[in-house]
Amino acid sequence: MKAKFFEQQFEQGIDLTAALDITHATRVMQAQKRVNVDFPTWMVESLDREALRLGVTRQSIIKVWLAERLEKSL
Repeated sequence: MKAKFFEQQFEQGIDLTAALDITHATRVMQAQKRVNVDFPTWMVESLDREALRLGVTRQSIIKVWLAERLEKSL
């Protein structure tokens, strides 16, 4: 499929997933690296309360909040 035709179909909202070979696809800037961080107990308890309120994990909240802060500083 030519790029121009692909773009036209994309712009029309046509589902093009069947035309894509995603066997080697990667998410740019999404490689994972494990880090350990020590938090005071009060902070972990606050994170857990907020996670419970939102129905997500503690790790998810930490990731989202850090990402938001880093985006602001760019």
